Amino acid sequence: MFDLWLVPIALIYLVVVGMLFAYGVNFFYLTFIAWRARDFQPTIPALGDLPRVTVQLPIFNELYVAERLINAVAQFDYPNDLLEIQVLDDSTDETVAIIQHAVERARARGVNIAPIQRAARAGFKAGALANGLAHARGEFIAIFDADFIPPRDFLRRTLPHFHDARVAFVQTRWGHTNREYSLLTLLQALSIDAHFVVEQFARSRGNYWFNFNGTAGVWRRAALDDAGGWQTDTLTEDLDLSYRAFLRGWRAIYLRDVVVPAELPVSFSAYRRQQHRWARGSFECALKLLPHVWCARIPRAQKIEATFHLTGYGVHLLLFALALLYPVVLALTLEYPQLISLFGLAVIFNATAFAPTLFFMMAQHQLERKWWQTLPAIFLLTITGAGMMLNTGRAAFEIFLQRAHAFERTPKFGITRRGQTWQRRRYQLRLDSIIVVEIFFAFVNLGTAFFALTLGNWLIALYATLYAAGLFFTAATTLAQIIPNLWQNAAIAPATTARQ
Repeated sequence: MFDLWLVPIALIYLVVVGMLFAYGVNFFYLTFIAWRARDFQPTIPALGDLPRVTVQLPIFNELYVAERLINAVAQFDYPNDLLEIQVLDDSTDETVAIIQHAVERARARGVNIAPIQRAARAGFKAGALANGLAHARGEFIAIFDADFIPPRDFLRRTLPHFHDARVAFVQTRWGHTNREYSLLTLLQALSIDAHFVVEQFARSRGNYWFNFNGTAGVWRRAALDDAGGWQTDTLTEDLDLSYRAFLRGWRAIYLRDVVVPAELPVSFSAYRRQQHRWARGSFECALKLLPHVWCARIPRAQKIEATFHLTGYGVHLLLFALALLYPVVLALTLEYPQLISLFGLAVIFNATAFAPTLFFMMAQHQLERKWWQTLPAIFLLTITGAGMMLNTGRAAFEIFLQRAHAFERTPKFGITRRGQTWQRRRYQLRLDSIIVVEIFFAFVNLGTAFFALTLGNWLIALYATLYAAGLFFTAATTLAQIIPNLWQNAAIAPATTARQ
């Protein structure tokens, strides 16, 4: 039995570890580029004649943050006769009335703003953007999601960079309104900081393709149209459009010093949903776009980096595969002790295991924060990444099954400071049944760790323990937030029934 599986298991194991090594090396590479370009300051061209701009605000049932966004955009330092604001309102609740009142107040101050509503929410966010674009008059299109708060000078700081006629879009950095609210928001802030401060910056400075992040950016209308406009066949329409624009020969600008604050999800269930959507959308874009990327007449280095970019969530799938392989590998070494030296070669690949840690540390260092104080949180973030492997695996499995996708927004509650509560507000999410699988798989990994210890394989024992810790953390955090709500609802329901 073992003879039959020996060679394929060994090969699969080494391939998985080798691929993780490649992703780790790429983390080191991007971190090095960001460090080398740490003092880079972009040249800001003269703005010249002000162009006409359309600002699009896609909103769907954002009861707690819609008004805040409209008020911020209505205060833009830009001539009213050259600015139009479209509130793309697909809401089905009280948000409609809130938007109407905010729009009326802005209009009273002379702001050119109007809500645009659709009879059906076809295409979700991408559909709303495309529908608004059909009515837009701007040469440039600025886009902000409901939970963002753009500064007054946003347009004056971004539009000058379109002096090059081949610039398709300008992306700015996300900030955080509630970074210190909880451990969850801190972990997300560390992750997003690394994406924007290191990854996006490094791709931009290294002349590699990077993506518009769906919000806090500006598109040239001509580039948007030339790339094929907004399409609805993936869950990350922003990533899809960005790559289609690059494939058409356009370029982009990333501004690390222009920061637009936004609210981080305070619910772990909401965070799960967001990560699931981003993971599935990325995989969909990889399947759709990578064949075109590899056929494009661009340097091979750009093709390789684009592959790492589009398949970034594949790291979670590789971790899942490794967790499944560990018990089999241990069993094989028990039957064939001489294989310990073969599998021991994989230790060489583990040199990149802590590449993400350096990645996160570099972001905090370049933000001039005391990065050493965030090391415990960075370590926990690394473990949490492993804990999300099943969440990402489900996204990939849905694509394999060709299961129809739906754009599920991440609910926001207007939380900006410690002490605010969100558990009794609207848009609560149900308990995700995947936590049962996560808990089961966490115990499987604990069993693997114990098995490895009995064989003296400390390295596998360490990784299996970390996987188990990550899975327990994601499941326990979800339950810790959901269960109190369920108890409160159960207590309220009988009293409500009695009053009726």
